[in-house]
Amino acid sequence: MGQGLSCRTSEKKELFSAVQLGDLETVEEVLKRDSSLIHHTTVYDRSSALHVAAASGQIEVLSLLLDRSVTPDILNRHKQTPLMLAAMHGKISCVTKLIEAGANILMFDSRNGRTCLHYAAYYGHSDCLQVILSAARASPVAASWGYSRFVNTRDGKGATALHLAARQGCSECVHVLLDNGAIVYASTDRYGYPGSTPLHLAARSGSLDCIRELLAWGAERLQIDAAGRIPYTVALRRHHRACAALLNPSAAEPLVWPSPLKFITELNHEAKALLERALMEANREREKAILRGTVYTSTSPLGSESRIEDNASEASETDLCCICFDQECTIEVQECGHRMCAQCTLALCCHNKPNPTTSCHSIPVCPFCRSNIVRLVVAKVKTENEKDSDHDVNFTKPQKSWRSRKSSEGSSSFRGLSGLGSFRRMSRGSGRIAAENEWVDKPLNLDI
Repeated sequence: MGQGLSCRTSEKKELFSAVQLGDLETVEEVLKRDSSLIHHTTVYDRSSALHVAAASGQIEVLSLLLDRSVTPDILNRHKQTPLMLAAMHGKISCVTKLIEAGANILMFDSRNGRTCLHYAAYYGHSDCLQVILSAARASPVAASWGYSRFVNTRDGKGATALHLAARQGCSECVHVLLDNGAIVYASTDRYGYPGSTPLHLAARSGSLDCIRELLAWGAERLQIDAAGRIPYTVALRRHHRACAALLNPSAAEPLVWPSPLKFITELNHEAKALLERALMEANREREKAILRGTVYTSTSPLGSESRIEDNASEASETDLCCICFDQECTIEVQECGHRMCAQCTLALCCHNKPNPTTSCHSIPVCPFCRSNIVRLVVAKVKTENEKDSDHDVNFTKPQKSWRSRKSSEGSSSFRGLSGLGSFRRMSRGSGRIAAENEWVDKPLNLDI
């Protein structure tokens, strides 16, 4: 009898080792000898073979186990599902497969009361976050719970996924969550310091990128936690001086993404990306002035005046924005068809920070024809033949130079956004900073 037990233990070890290594042939061979081993678990974590495959990213083994009717929502000792472990370790293919197999995205573990969404946000896996959020839109969760409620689900300590991403300095996850309706001013219960907002937690972690994202989505710099501290105070106490400079209430307000406006939330991907980059670029220029301790001044996106003269002959004036005369027209207003650069488009919508107490938001109007802006698209780039045609039609008209028109006709309400420089990809914060008194997930224990 003892020999039989020893043999069973040996085969169990062989199975779990093969699962972790992705040795599909050995897994099939062991299960062929004893199919009941598929229901066995590890000694300490009580993790099934499906948990091990998900955490290790072994998609072929995971698919095999699912095909053999292993439930995708099997629980380990801490009531973690394989989907939670796949999200924790950033195994995007396993996350996708488990969701396709019917894994429940609305299950909570027993350790911290977190869902797979919390796991993906805490560990900084924005790709897994996107897959989970996409599944939430198309699953019964959206119909029963509501999509917005799912995005803002709190764990056992009152932290949303946005709180966790901000505390860990995961700016990409912060952006994804904000873009999907995460509440930027939500306060925690017992996570971190009670009453902390995502901005408090980003200040605590010292993540400039997270602070930029949160401020650009309307985070309030004067909101206090249970101890009466504003994010500026938190950053100072943690000696994050650059963060404190941006969070200083006396510093200039950043531009804020006008998310409540319907035409903004329904933008196509290309137009939205252009406007988001323009907004972050505008705020970067503001940051430079704050960090230098100087007053903000508009600078040319092309550098010195001599460089403007050098490039003037290379660009057609018909492609220039007729508001700032600095940038090329990249955004088109429909249905009127008027064009502007992305920076001037933003100036129409978010030059001033919106009042959060105001329930209605005024619809911006086209500065050329005064019609309501109901839709924005990326402006079509004109071909050389179209440019030559425009030039032939207008060649008899007297034209002002760039500089003279800019100084005489440029609207003062847009000057703060002119000269924002070429679009640069936002740098992404990283780092994993465990919160005080918080359990940190350990690697999967395979002791059997």
